[in-house]
Amino acid sequence: MAVNRSNDGWGGVRESLDATAARFGELVRTAQHPAALATPRWSIVDTAAHVVAIAALYTSIVRPGEVPSALSVPALGDRLMATTIDKVSDLNDVVMRHFTERDPETLAQRLRADVNQILGTTENVDPATPVPWLGGSQLPVAAVLAHLLNELLIHGWDIARVARLPWSIPPRDAALYFDLFLVGLLTNDYGRLLDSAEPVRAGRIAVEFRSAYTSTTALVLRDGQVSVEEPGRDLDVRVSFDPPTMNLMMFGRINRPRAVLTRKIVIGGRRPWLLPRFLRTVRAPG
Repeated sequence: MAVNRSNDGWGGVRESLDATAARFGELVRTAQHPAALATPRWSIVDTAAHVVAIAALYTSIVRPGEVPSALSVPALGDRLMATTIDKVSDLNDVVMRHFTERDPETLAQRLRADVNQILGTTENVDPATPVPWLGGSQLPVAAVLAHLLNELLIHGWDIARVARLPWSIPPRDAALYFDLFLVGLLTNDYGRLLDSAEPVRAGRIAVEFRSAYTSTTALVLRDGQVSVEEPGRDLDVRVSFDPPTMNLMMFGRINRPRAVLTRKIVIGGRRPWLLPRFLRTVRAPG
């Protein structure tokens, strides 16, 4: 049974995106040593520029039928269509070569303006409205906002860690990545986004995801295809999770053993050893 929660949390994701963009902008303004590495490849200002570039792109994405035009990247629409999860880093490299702004104050101001535009554009839009995203997928507008919110939260964590500044990832905000983005993506047409070079394995793996901040949901991998279902008895794996920890783990900021040992991620069920195989298909860009 398909599950669609695009209307759930719409007001929450809008408020959280607005507030988190303001926090992120202030973080970028106040971070010392902007050339210090915040990730293995990007400095603090590079990381900020990456997030600002996504926000700039989304000012077009959230307008159904509009070709992305906010970034001066040749054939950007074609590049987006051809990008799978495994090729996101290649797309990021292209965008970063063309989006050259690195002044912290200018980046903070640009982020504020673009987020305001996104919120204004979508104010009277049905949050379930599908818009084109990576790999030929179709995302509900609510999922686009949830994805940008997660980018701000994760990369804010990156910057704050190296800048030694405070940064919080509220569980309710982090939960929107699962409830609105991931469920929204998998409920709609995810196109070629999850394609990989790994051979498709026949069979079914059903994983229940549960937290205090999300709707309990089953994601089912069947012969290489993923669907969203209501939880039932025929489950292979049960995962209870703390949303900030789950997101940091999915994006490679903390490792899986640490997440499990701290009991922030609890794995059970009748066949828990199938979870790694499941996560090789249902994955986030590193």
